[in-house]
Amino acid sequence: MGKENKKKPRAAALILAGGAGSRMGSDKQYLNLCSKPMIEWTVSAFEDSALFSEIILVLSPENIKKHGAWWKGRGVKLAGAGSSRMGSLENGFKKVSARSVIVAVHDGARPLVSREVIAECLARAFKTGAAVPGVALKDTVKKLSKDGKNFEATLERGAYMAVQTPQCYRRSLLKRALDTPGARRDCTDDSQLLEVLGVKPAVVISNYSNLKVTTPEDLIIAEALMKVKETVKRAQPRARFGFGYDIHRLAGGRPLIMGGVKLDYSKGLLGHSDGDVVLHAVCDALLGSVAAGEIGVYFPPTDLTIMGISSVDIAEKTLKIMQARKAVIVNLDVTIVAEEPKMKPYYELIRKSLAKIFKLELDSVNIKAKSREGLGEVGRGEAIVCYAVASVVK
Repeated sequence: MGKENKKKPRAAALILAGGAGSRMGSDKQYLNLCSKPMIEWTVSAFEDSALFSEIILVLSPENIKKHGAWWKGRGVKLAGAGSSRMGSLENGFKKVSARSVIVAVHDGARPLVSREVIAECLARAFKTGAAVPGVALKDTVKKLSKDGKNFEATLERGAYMAVQTPQCYRRSLLKRALDTPGARRDCTDDSQLLEVLGVKPAVVISNYSNLKVTTPEDLIIAEALMKVKETVKRAQPRARFGFGYDIHRLAGGRPLIMGGVKLDYSKGLLGHSDGDVVLHAVCDALLGSVAAGEIGVYFPPTDLTIMGISSVDIAEKTLKIMQARKAVIVNLDVTIVAEEPKMKPYYELIRKSLAKIFKLELDSVNIKAKSREGLGEVGRGEAIVCYAVASVVK
């Protein structure tokens, strides 16, 4: 297999959220941020990244008691907080599966971490063993006197960075650091453990929005940044999909209309409308893609005023609903199941008709057909079935 087909290494996210929040004056992990507890935003950033095979959340015993069942139901592993950051790290690391190659250690109070930063840290750690994100210092940095009353010297700002998380490590390296005698247990930063091993983590350039919420002022900034992030996220088009199905009986004395095309056949499809099974399935798929119900809501079979209505009119109504919901059709994939007539001679006619009706390029419409090999009502030539899948962006 080529390199592009190889599976990504398994990764574990270890989120440390057991701190008391003394500078915040309350349990900061469960402070509301845009109407949701901050820790939920943080965990969601790792879940939504789709880069991790497991997530371990380190919480205080009180929060495990209050919220543990909810987190377990969400598929998150839990570990109890230690008396220090390193104690919490050790407790959480014990829950990491031996199958995970990379461990990403993250602060629970950094809810605005981006997928790009997470992915880059993982990739660099896989190559080099360890990677730490950081940002350049904005302010001048000075050295304090021992009594803290005076500034003694100005440091070269360009030689320093403010580090963030997730700090990513090969699992074997992190285990070695945790097991090494003499490794500091009063570290405020996980990568300090590596210094006793002489390991120098790779630098990953991060961004200033990946701030750690430590003080009330930080929470105000995080709230503002999260609102912007969510607004942008909602404004971006998202892919959506819908599925449609329909079946109609065949009967003599009716025209056979399929996808807006009249086929040369001795029977037609029974229905309150013209019985166009293809357009009905496609319209239901489109309505489903934007959660707008199905065609029976807009054209109920009890409405005698629309008896015999052309399914093209149903399609036009569906298009208006799609436009009102700001959804753009990407493509249609249609499967007709019929014993007779043979559909293959009509493929291109139906494709062109659907493309015209739904205002699409021809290469955005696919038609195929199957038989039931003589099985059931379709196999006996009593009915025709249609399945449709629609993809849209909204």
